[in-house]
Amino acid sequence: MKDRTRRASCSCARLTVRCRGEPLSVSLCNCQACQRRTGSAFGVAAFFPTASVRLDGDSTVFVRTSDEGREVTFHFCPACGSTVYWFPERKPGIIAVALGAFADPAFPAPGQSVHDEHKHPWYTLAMPS
Repeated sequence: MKDRTRRASCSCARLTVRCRGEPLSVSLCNCQACQRRTGSAFGVAAFFPTASVRLDGDSTVFVRTSDEGREVTFHFCPACGSTVYWFPERKPGIIAVALGAFADPAFPAPGQSVHDEHKHPWYTLAMPS
């Protein structure tokens, strides 16, 4: 379904992302920074080429250094605080969109789990093979 467009948004829908086509990848991250950012045990990102994405609405920016020492630029809604998308320096031309911002239970599952050394031992995740 190459021409499919998916819409992601913050909680108040003032910051939106429209992504054309399928994600390049979907990744679950167990790093402690993602745990803090999401308020959950992990974060999940869908990666798209920036050329296939349309951004609408104002965002506030937060830049942090990843565990690998590269910058990640997060964009969140200044009204409701939801992190919607980010630009990882290590992946030029790629935008990461928070999987939860799509609010779509049929969204493709993560194909990988990273930073498993920080994974909470009480959850298990069946990764596609």
